[in-house]
Amino acid sequence: MSWPPPAEGSRLSEVVVADAGPLIGLARIDRLSLLTALYGPVVIPESVRAELGLAGDRPGAKVLSAALASGAIQTRALAQGHEAALAGLRLLLDAGESAAILLAEETGCRFLLIDERRGREIARRRGIPVVGLAGVLLAAKRFSLLESVGPVLADLSQQGYRFAGGLVAEVLRLAGETRQPGD
Repeated sequence: MSWPPPAEGSRLSEVVVADAGPLIGLARIDRLSLLTALYGPVVIPESVRAELGLAGDRPGAKVLSAALASGAIQTRALAQGHEAALAGLRLLLDAGESAAILLAEETGCRFLLIDERRGREIARRRGIPVVGLAGVLLAAKRFSLLESVGPVLADLSQQGYRFAGGLVAEVLRLAGETRQPGD
């Protein structure tokens, strides 16, 4: 599992680009601040902003709106000339994932925060470092921003956030939160 932690003792100055899913998940459980505490502002393309569902009373919408207003999440337009690449990616991915991958390439980001399997595979093939929400939670525990990962994973699950089979057990093992026989 890949999860670049922040530099010891400081936030990173490098760009982190995010897809909508992890941002919505963290916002729904009011843990979006973990990202900025670890990595500083997060950058998203305009199509990811559109996918955040900021209008209405959707769970997490107020948290996401506040993060955008404060600059914790920053929207950045793609440079001109990505139309063909965007169209090609759109054959396989949704608009937000496609634009996030292109923005990650364009910025030379530290990593792309994305959980969708196909999007992760495509980003990796394009040489983009990827991290999922589970990796962010492990980094947050490592840097004492979370006491334990298990309850946060449970909160995400209650909000409908799904992790790939076996991932929860692996994350809990990496976090040192699994019980050993005889404990």
